[in-house]
Amino acid sequence: MDSGAVVNIGPRERRRRLTMGVVTLVVGAFLGLAMVLYGLDRWWRLGLSVPFWLGSLGVHQAREKT
Repeated sequence: MDSGAVVNIGPRERRRRLTMGVVTLVVGAFLGLAMVLYGLDRWWRLGLSVPFWLGSLGVHQAREKT
């Protein structure tokens, strides 16, 4: 039976998206740690939602092959 899932990226692109996703998540974590250590206002940490969102999107796309 057909599961209905369409794979539209190959193994090379999946590996690339996974790598970029993990790197972006790690960069976001280091930026967050630096913001805490340097005592930046909490509102600046709101900007971390962008790298965390992009990183999780890359990991999700690699895992789901989309």
